[in-house]
Amino acid sequence: MSRVRELWLRLRASLWFVPTLVVAGAIWLALMLIEAHSWIDADLAARWPRLFGAGPDGARSMLSAIATSMITVAGVVFSVTIVALSLASSQYSPRVLRNFMNDRPTQFVLGVFVGIFAYCLVVLRTVRSSDEGAGFLPSFAVLGGVVLALFGVAMLIYFIHHVASSIHASSILERIAGETTRAIDRLFPCRLGEALPATEDCAAGMPTRWHPVAAKSTGYIVGVDDAGLLEFAARQDRVVRLAHCIGDFVIEGRPLAELSGDAPPGEADADALCRLLSIQRQRTVHQDAPYGVQQIVDVAVKALSPGVNDPTTAVMCIDHLTALLVRLAGRHIPGPCRSDGCTLRVVARGPDFESLSALAFDAIVSHTRGDAEVFARLLHAIGIVEEAVTEPSRRLALRRRLALVSEAIAQTVSLQARRDVLLAQARVLGLRLELPAGSE
Repeated sequence: MSRVRELWLRLRASLWFVPTLVVAGAIWLALMLIEAHSWIDADLAARWPRLFGAGPDGARSMLSAIATSMITVAGVVFSVTIVALSLASSQYSPRVLRNFMNDRPTQFVLGVFVGIFAYCLVVLRTVRSSDEGAGFLPSFAVLGGVVLALFGVAMLIYFIHHVASSIHASSILERIAGETTRAIDRLFPCRLGEALPATEDCAAGMPTRWHPVAAKSTGYIVGVDDAGLLEFAARQDRVVRLAHCIGDFVIEGRPLAELSGDAPPGEADADALCRLLSIQRQRTVHQDAPYGVQQIVDVAVKALSPGVNDPTTAVMCIDHLTALLVRLAGRHIPGPCRSDGCTLRVVARGPDFESLSALAFDAIVSHTRGDAEVFARLLHAIGIVEEAVTEPSRRLALRRRLALVSEAIAQTVSLQARRDVLLAQARVLGLRLELPAGSE
């Protein structure tokens, strides 16, 4: 099922899968309407001449005009899509391109125009005049071509509006944040066996002999078959220790995981273990929530660069990062040691609140050069997350982020009055973080 899910995610992220389905549906519709001509009524032109009054020559001309115009518009739509991809890559970040390619309305519109073209070709080849033998004019299918052409015009207007909206910074950030939110809901807490009661139990049951299992390919780890990994460890009666977490870059021939035991695993067992970890050329957000955070941070850093200088977009990014951290603050992040109920089976690696908060804020702080507006929003963000955090370790992580922001304010904000106000806010926030959660 993990392989099927991986294939489905790759198909959804492609620009050709949905258009191919739409084209297949258009061809099927053309064949059905052609056959329906003899089922419904062969004398449609006599009964409704205003709808079905076109002769064979007129039907051919009309279908040819529709097919020609639709394939021309399809080329324009492809060109507009490529321009939007280039603009998003240069203006925001190359990492957001996958979100554009995964955009369902764009895929559907591309399929509609190519599908109408295919529909007209199928119907056109069946139109015959009496001079060519037995005349045949599928009037119902010809009318369907006209209806589809009008629908294509409506889709063109919608597509122009959609592209203009999708390249806005707010739309891009909302799409990335929405996908990351779904990943957080899906992953935290994750269910890889049962959590051991304490870290000491994990250390006490840790094996001493390990045998590395080398990666079979080079790329990024984009997914782990949790249930399959636990089942594999139980079947082998070993402990599996992952050498990397999801999102890490692995090199072919280098250790991907380790297996406990006195004897090294056989080639078949090593291949079976490698198949439980999916490696691709690009990271995805499905099982890699930090990658969604990284995309938003990339947009913020790009906005803060001297060539762009767009602090408003950076502030919007901080707002979305704040929402993600608040959502994560109250969730349980599983520890590394996982069991099948009583026995240690898997030692996994994954993000914690410290690393995610550092990923969300540290790069933005480093690239903020004296912009008081951005520093003020960073302090506001830490204050919002502080209200949702209760665990001491997570409050300590926020204190470290606050110390970094305070140091950057002291060094880069040139206006003394503004600098003093921001540092005063930071001191008040620091006092709140030193108190236990819920204290006044």
